[in-house]
Amino acid sequence: MNIEIKVIEPNEILSIIPLLSILNTKTPTKLLKKRTLEMAKLSNYECIGLYIDKKLMGISGLWYSTRHYIGKTVEPDHVIIDEQYRGQNIGKQFFSWIDKHVQQKGCEAIELNAYANNPKSHKFYYNEGYAIYGFHFLKVLRDDKKFY
Repeated sequence: MNIEIKVIEPNEILSIIPLLSILNTKTPTKLLKKRTLEMAKLSNYECIGLYIDKKLMGISGLWYSTRHYIGKTVEPDHVIIDEQYRGQNIGKQFFSWIDKHVQQKGCEAIELNAYANNPKSHKFYYNEGYAIYGFHFLKVLRDDKKFY
């Protein structure tokens, strides 16, 4: 098994849609594509791909910002590894690569959100040294009040 981890170039960003659709079951594919293309243009966003035998099997978006309480930080977002490769320490390799990558960019901390109904991810993040410091709140401002 040959593993390669690298930044996905903006012109290849739509390659993440099949994996992204696993996490975003309520978001129509057309809307996922539109949002993903918008995100790829932003200077504080990049997407990391985990390739196994040259096939995209994992992704994580990275959002960079500076916060008054911790300094330069990054937030991994829409993190997923294809189900067939879970439990094989590939996630550990992926996050080790991300840690080094963002440290080289000057990040002092990593913050992330995990869905409350995903206890396997919570265990993974605890094992990677993350701690819970608060809750993520969301207020939908659209008229339909739906999360998608």
